[in-house]
Amino acid sequence: MWLIFAFISAVLLGMYEVFKKMALDNNAVIPVLFLNTLFCSLLFLPAILLSRFFPETVENTLFYLPRADFATHLYIVLKAVIVLSSWVFAYFAMKHLPITIAGTIKASQPVLTLLGALLIFGERLNLYQWIGVIVSIVSFFMLSSAGKKEGIRFAHDRWIYFIVLATLTGALSALYDKYLLSNGFDRMVVQVWYTYYQMIIMAGILLVWYRGRKDSTPFRWRPSIFFISLFLVAADFIYFYALSFPDSMISIVSMARRSGVVVSFLFGALFFHEKNIRSKAVDLLLVLIGMYFLYLGTR
Repeated sequence: MWLIFAFISAVLLGMYEVFKKMALDNNAVIPVLFLNTLFCSLLFLPAILLSRFFPETVENTLFYLPRADFATHLYIVLKAVIVLSSWVFAYFAMKHLPITIAGTIKASQPVLTLLGALLIFGERLNLYQWIGVIVSIVSFFMLSSAGKKEGIRFAHDRWIYFIVLATLTGALSALYDKYLLSNGFDRMVVQVWYTYYQMIIMAGILLVWYRGRKDSTPFRWRPSIFFISLFLVAADFIYFYALSFPDSMISIVSMARRSGVVVSFLFGALFFHEKNIRSKAVDLLLVLIGMYFLYLGTR
């Protein structure tokens, strides 16, 4: 059951990537990122207010937010720093790279998460799961190499380095999620409060950007900015719910969740008119095959 939720999260995450690309096109990154954290926080506000003032209305639902002590909040602040670091790198990379390249490199994140899960949490994969992982790894590397056909020199492009750093910190965040939830941290406490801490940190970064905004790309409001937050909150809510299952495996959840690259790929082909779609489509088929074997391995 938890894998089904991971795949639902993947579709929502793919839409998040699409709206992120739309919002960042010829736009200032820092204000977009701040507004993303702001809207995410506002979307969680009803859950906070109901849990505090009318707890009986949500106490036995998925939206109940229990109280957390000071030590718990310190752990969540670290989560916010890790995620925000990944987002800053990913947003700048997404602005300057084709979504079919940036999204695919980011999709290789589960490979790093898998290595961490094997070393840290002692997770073990069955035969079907190993087949799915290996096929997925091969497909991700094949897709990433497609950038060379578009004039992107991976060894000399700083935006490639940015998306790689986003991938590394994203894998670290996934492993930290598993650590928190496996040690009794409430999933709603983690998701809601790390969102608010991100907003606070981004408010400070926004002030720095505002003082030097004349040297930056002008900011333009677009409705897609709100939809970034909407799809992200939904994707993360279902993701944390999947991880809350006792038998869930972060290596598999992370891999399945990154299959959302299929959604962003389709939008890149149909709406953004990106190049080398046919060759990338063959490689993308391997992603789907890999995801199917992951599904077989959890039945």
